[in-house]
Amino acid sequence: MLDRYESFTVTILKIHRAIQKIKSEEMAEYNLKLHHVSCIYYLFKEGSLTATELRDICGEDKAYISHSLKYLEENGYISCSSNAKKRYNAPFSLTEKGLEIGSHVASKIDAVLEPAGEGMNDAEREVFYRCLNLISNNLEQICEKYNKNN
Repeated sequence: MLDRYESFTVTILKIHRAIQKIKSEEMAEYNLKLHHVSCIYYLFKEGSLTATELRDICGEDKAYISHSLKYLEENGYISCSSNAKKRYNAPFSLTEKGLEIGSHVASKIDAVLEPAGEGMNDAEREVFYRCLNLISNNLEQICEKYNKNN
């Protein structure tokens, strides 16, 4: 039996790799990269979001979101209502092309989530996500302490 550290880190890594593989496979037919999935998905679900809101929802850094939005806009998947050079707080939304892919992405995510959670009832799923969020928040606080000390 793996110890607690190995079990946690190896399992999280396996989950991460599986998610990355699924994203890559699904986006290949649209010539998109896996890092575009979250932007498209959340814009599809929410209608429009600013880069700041996307950054917070996706848990990614500013540069990552900026590069993704630039690519998506240049390739006709999203549009922005502002022509200002710095549009970090301007709303972005999906174009018709983006909505088509957003619908596909959302349905694929739903199709993956169901079998991924197989064997878990709603109460177990609720506890699992509560615990996972608690661990994530605790680790973020630990990282903040390291950042303050460096």
